Amino acid sequence: MRHGEVHNPEGVLYGRKPGYHLSDLGRRMADRVAEHLEGRDITHVAASPLERAQETATPVAKAHGLDLATDARLIEAGNVFEGKTFGVGDGALRRPENWRHLRNPFRPSWGEPYLEQVVRMRAAIETAKDAARGHEAVCVSHQLPIWILRSFVEHRRLWHDPRRRQCTLASLTSFTFLGDRIVSVGYTEPARDLVPAHLRGGAKRGRGGGGAQGRSAGA
Repeated sequence: MRHGEVHNPEGVLYGRKPGYHLSDLGRRMADRVAEHLEGRDITHVAASPLERAQETATPVAKAHGLDLATDARLIEAGNVFEGKTFGVGDGALRRPENWRHLRNPFRPSWGEPYLEQVVRMRAAIETAKDAARGHEAVCVSHQLPIWILRSFVEHRRLWHDPRRRQCTLASLTSFTFLGDRIVSVGYTEPARDLVPAHLRGGAKRGRGGGGAQGRSAGA
């Protein structure tokens, strides 16, 4: 699961910075997904250590009477532009000294390598799968790591146009296991009606921000 909307009035790329909490709308999104998952056979809930992920996961854990586990491998991707506004005319990209960070979009040169994200995210959902073996697990993470893991599992290239990610706020990306093998990937948006149109999956995004069936671990 991706976390809900964050209170970010400065419009910065908050990344791994502490102190960024869900907005009122984000809390409604978290509650909506908890309601959506109420009847599921969930026996394990884990979240990134960042506040927005913890706050998103809490209603799900509470609805199933579970303690919330924290898994650092679910954290947001590292990014050199963290804490800055990100744009050509009004943000970090107007400064020539930052252009060197854009030299290699395939790795990428501005942050945590895509393959490193795949390794840690795959390990995190394997742990969740083992903790809930025969049942379901929910892991709350962040847009880029979820999308990169899904792209890897579905055999797509890892470098991509960020505006085309199908991973909107409070969405569920589901990995279904047969034994220890991922056999299918699903995607749902239980809080879609709460998400502003320009932030929905596959839509062009503004600045800032940065399901389950069978034996599955939802990111």
